[in-house]
Amino acid sequence: MQVSFIIPLYNCLAHTRECLRTLQATLPAGLTHEIILVDDGSTDGTREWLSTLQTPCRAILNDTNLGFAGACNRGATAATGELLFFLNNDLVLLPGWFQPMRRVFRLFRKVGLVGNVQRNAVTGAVDHAGIAFDLKCKPVHDLRRPLWSRLVGYRRVPGVTGACFGIRRRVWLELGAFDEGYRNGSEDVDLAFRARQAGYCNFVSLRSAVRHHISQSLGRKTRDESNAQRLMLRWRDEIGILSSPLWSHKYLEKHWEEPRNFDDRLARSALRHWLWPNTQPPGKILADTHAAIEVELERWDDLLGKS
Repeated sequence: MQVSFIIPLYNCLAHTRECLRTLQATLPAGLTHEIILVDDGSTDGTREWLSTLQTPCRAILNDTNLGFAGACNRGATAATGELLFFLNNDLVLLPGWFQPMRRVFRLFRKVGLVGNVQRNAVTGAVDHAGIAFDLKCKPVHDLRRPLWSRLVGYRRVPGVTGACFGIRRRVWLELGAFDEGYRNGSEDVDLAFRARQAGYCNFVSLRSAVRHHISQSLGRKTRDESNAQRLMLRWRDEIGILSSPLWSHKYLEKHWEEPRNFDDRLARSALRHWLWPNTQPPGKILADTHAAIEVELERWDDLLGKS
């Protein structure tokens, strides 16, 4: 089996039907594949509809709602493909979306997660081209698609959203699947960080695009704060480094506005780090990122209780 497509479901039957229709319409001829639909306790007729599907589709019915990570993990356990592709059920798959993502796996041996460009299904605006970190050191959807990256068709990123990504099955097993301690949020970034820690590179395929009906599942956002806190506590050093290019840019903006009040040597170091983020961050910039992290951790302690 070449590819297993794993689609976790919770209600939204109309979106699920459209996702499956567009998936089957856009796969290349001759691709040996299976489509595993994991229902997480839907009550809107989804289960009755699943009983009508035929090969290559098969359904897994959860007795209780396991959440995104649990549903995906159960689907992956049943999968037999060399590549696992995880798809939200509110995606609209566009012609040509699959081949550019698969190409990244063929180009590189040490590949972790491969995501793609996702556009808002209603407006068409780009919603995701990778994961970045803002000045609060929190994960946000990166919308950048640099010209050079577009020419080669891909770029390396810290992480990708779990709404649409692929991973080699052996890498998935090596990393140990999604951490079910997260509940419908941040488990994708955590998995991407574990891939980086194990020596793999995460990519976005910039020639692959899908449309996404964003955040359609009811209750999906209720655990955002606790998920973010869990991610920060586990990966604070990594997040501090990944946030530092944006903090370098912030320092440079202030330097250009009031150059007499700033350290020219630090400004040069900040400029170098902003232009080449893989270089070591200046100590002052890294201290700023860790101060921002402490502010967020204190806020979460007040909001959620001591961690």
